[in-house]
Amino acid sequence: MFGNAPKGMWEKWIPPDDRNRIPLACRCLLVQDAGRNILLEAGIGAFFEPALRERYGVVEDRHVLVESLAALGLAPADIHVAVLSHLHFDHAGGLLAAWPEPHRLVFPNAHYVVGAEAWQRALTPHARDRASFIPGLTDLIAATHRLELISANRSDTLGDGFVFHRSSGHTPGLLLTEVAMPDGPVVFCADLIPGKAWVHLPITMGYDRYPELLIDEKAAMLGDLLPRHGRLFFTHDPNIALGALVRDDKGRYGTTADQPSLRALAH
Repeated sequence: MFGNAPKGMWEKWIPPDDRNRIPLACRCLLVQDAGRNILLEAGIGAFFEPALRERYGVVEDRHVLVESLAALGLAPADIHVAVLSHLHFDHAGGLLAAWPEPHRLVFPNAHYVVGAEAWQRALTPHARDRASFIPGLTDLIAATHRLELISANRSDTLGDGFVFHRSSGHTPGLLLTEVAMPDGPVVFCADLIPGKAWVHLPITMGYDRYPELLIDEKAAMLGDLLPRHGRLFFTHDPNIALGALVRDDKGRYGTTADQPSLRALAH
């Protein structure tokens, strides 16, 4: 998770267990806009069989996303749009019903927004990341006939108030959704910046296909967001959901006013 950063550095940020694993979240963001329920990513979900749950250290054996939506009074059928930064299983697995049900999409009415390059990568994955994709998921999504593939910075499905930052350092065609807000934009950082520790420009993951490119993409996005009072939403940080972007007098990026969870922000 920390690429070439030495353990003596990163274990101060997130201490590992006796198997050298660290806790990670698979956090999604619900945006309610103009009567629509828009889900940014779907997390890992509960499609794993028990052996795979053990391998990846997934502690939940139930569909936490569906439960979280129910706590807000929403059923799966109430989701209008699902935006996927990419199709790795820890970001898209929540689209599927919980094991041991056969693979089926749990959001029956959703439109799906995916980067065109990310979609192609899922169709023909490289040997390096083939295990990160869910067999058959693209077929299920395509069969809905409600798929929009994105090759620009805007989506016809989402409309005004949403733009995309694009990145290929982690995986081709990664979409980072920026949501316009009264107090400054919120960006769903996906795997470009999986948590607070990765806001620091040199910190990348071993999963990233082109770490140097990712650092350049991260610098460009943060440089754009800083004067606009941007906030960063972290999908994988175990403790922080949202932080306001800052830069210190040495030029190092970080976040402040960190929030461990979100219930409501005015959109």
